Amino acid sequence: MSLIEIDFERPDNPVDTIETVAALNDWSFERSGDDEITISIKGSWCDYHVSFSWMEDVEALHLACAFDLKVLDTRKTEVVRLLALVNEQLWMGHFDLWSQEGVVMFRQSLLLAGGAEASSAQIEGMLTNALENCERYYQAFQFVVWAGKSAVEAVDISLFETMGEA
Repeated sequence: MSLIEIDFERPDNPVDTIETVAALNDWSFERSGDDEITISIKGSWCDYHVSFSWMEDVEALHLACAFDLKVLDTRKTEVVRLLALVNEQLWMGHFDLWSQEGVVMFRQSLLLAGGAEASSAQIEGMLTNALENCERYYQAFQFVVWAGKSAVEAVDISLFETMGEA
């Protein structure tokens, strides 16, 4: 039983707002349906493929940001350890390993229950959070997958901050 017995009608599909944000930023995008859009965004380390999906049944906007990094079976266990170390540092969203494809991705959702609309600021906030986290931890995943480092070593190396200029 619902605590509030009011029906809300959602005036706009949140994916329409995302398409507008992508167009205003001159990002290439593909709208594969009414409820899904994929955007390509150039980062410092690689190109990111950001997919937004409107999940009407749970009234949530889902973001999945993947980068080009294939995790080999021999490194999956260490990548999972890295995921745990990285995710405990995040306030919003999380990294995940798509096991079938061997792809690391950042995921986050925005709950829009009761007919709430997603604003441009909320969508840009989600996107900024995803890209900042992908940029911050990309090297850690590279260190584990390609350099054979442990999860702890990879986090320590990738989060090392330098001061000043050379």
